[in-house]
Amino acid sequence: MLALWIPVTIAAAFLQNLRSALQKAIKGRLSTAGAAYSRFIYALPLALLYVWGLHDIGGFDLPQSNGLFLLYCALGGLSQILFTVTLLWMFSFRSFAVGTTFSKLEVVLIAFLGAILLGDTVGPLAAVAIAVGAAGTVLLSLTETRLTLGGLWRGMGEKATLIGLLSAVLLGSSVVFYRGAALALDGPEFIMAAAYALAISLAMQTVMMGAWFLVFDRPELGRVLKEWRRAAPVGLVGMACSVCWFTAFTLQNAAYVRALGQVELVFTFIAGAFWFREKVQKIEVAGILLIVCAILLILLAEA
Repeated sequence: MLALWIPVTIAAAFLQNLRSALQKAIKGRLSTAGAAYSRFIYALPLALLYVWGLHDIGGFDLPQSNGLFLLYCALGGLSQILFTVTLLWMFSFRSFAVGTTFSKLEVVLIAFLGAILLGDTVGPLAAVAIAVGAAGTVLLSLTETRLTLGGLWRGMGEKATLIGLLSAVLLGSSVVFYRGAALALDGPEFIMAAAYALAISLAMQTVMMGAWFLVFDRPELGRVLKEWRRAAPVGLVGMACSVCWFTAFTLQNAAYVRALGQVELVFTFIAGAFWFREKVQKIEVAGILLIVCAILLILLAEA
């Protein structure tokens, strides 16, 4: 029988592709930070409605918050916001291509952080899958940034590389913290635990990033609110995407989930090659094949 976390993760990866496409559509009207904030502020009411529906219509009991749960939600939300900030910072460097490549290694870091913070260990086959998937992601990133392996090696000591690694740590940390939040509730059904963790995390992110905009960039906050017709769909799809991610994280080791979630890159590749008729390079094909192998190994590890 197919474990529930597998189709939920695949759905999350598909929705993430769709959300990214919607964000690109509004990027000319909003900054990158503004587009990211639209994910939070317009998803929050929907997340609260989802929790209400599960409770009042579905009959699920509301969880009891605790200090550890709130700490994990706060750390997860803050890590995700800081990830966006560091990514923007990295792009300000001329040598950002190497940093971008290293920022893609969050799956490896999730495995380490999950083991340290939550005691989530990975089996030998899953460890191989994570390593193979990371190699495939790096190859795809080399194509995206037009970087050679030699250039990657020469840029190891660049400041942008360290910032790229920091962004990977922050993204990986947010995933592990979100899983920790859902597990810290220790009682409700997984679907309510995931929904409640998502709603509280979004509320914290909306407040934290909203406060930053009020202090440092009020005009952009005004644009986020003004562009609600275009930004609201980002929040809707983003909320559906987050529901799937949080549910999968609640059910399974976050490293396994994110490793399987790399199927998102396969979706992107297929869309580019067959729908948009983009030119495909050999290194891209090699990267995709490695990612497909990693996905198959993860599924085999769970069989």
